[in-house]
Amino acid sequence: MDGEVVLLTGASEGIGRALAHQLSARGARLMLVARNRERLDSLVAELPSPAFAYPLDLTELDQLPKLVEAALAQFGRLDRLILNAGITMWSTVEALTDLSVLERVMRVNYLATAHLAHAALPALKQSRGHIAVVSSLTGLTGVPTRSGYCASKHAVMGFFDALRIELRGSGVDVTVLCPDFVVTQTHKRAMGADGQPLGQTPMQESKIMTAEQCARAMVRAIEKRQRLWLGSFRGRLGRWLKLLAPGLIDGIAARAIARRH
Repeated sequence: MDGEVVLLTGASEGIGRALAHQLSARGARLMLVARNRERLDSLVAELPSPAFAYPLDLTELDQLPKLVEAALAQFGRLDRLILNAGITMWSTVEALTDLSVLERVMRVNYLATAHLAHAALPALKQSRGHIAVVSSLTGLTGVPTRSGYCASKHAVMGFFDALRIELRGSGVDVTVLCPDFVVTQTHKRAMGADGQPLGQTPMQESKIMTAEQCARAMVRAIEKRQRLWLGSFRGRLGRWLKLLAPGLIDGIAARAIARRH
């Protein structure tokens, strides 16, 4: 990746921040996107390769083409688009009192990624570049208390699988990354039944993958332009069990939430 220009969303913390470090260590030049200017500036100062901070709320869909324009103005090209930004929710469907949660999750996790991918296509075709999008194992199966999140990640899977086929022969590859539970600030900010952040993680963080571990594995898949990366053994196993024994997968998903890992 030495010298490549990478536009990375959700870069200020968690998996995104760890990805920025991994990419920068490989010599990539980075356009870093997130809402928090202060966190982005501190990240830029930590990185060994050239990086540029662009604070933006990705729900402002009409502003997303400007990210691509800024990357081209700053670096002259765009080689990789890594769509990492996302939000989540924790509530059963029945307990929801603020259904706008579902719309907010879909807007960030799916619509923003789709809009930004569309805006970046001309530049990526010119460089024969690469799109990597962070979905989730919940993009492959339903998980209780995560209905809106699952829906958004299912949408991501469908959109980028279709886009991959459309781009055949263009030189642009698409990688879908599906991590299992990871230690990130996203869990603390997850929206509850009333649409307000939980404020504390519901996960047993000592028993799940760190953001750094996840980022290292993701970057290896990105470097290879791998079609699909599944972030755990149970994810790889579950992909097949979903077809052969779907009731068993339902039980595994329910237990994972009950155990919080």
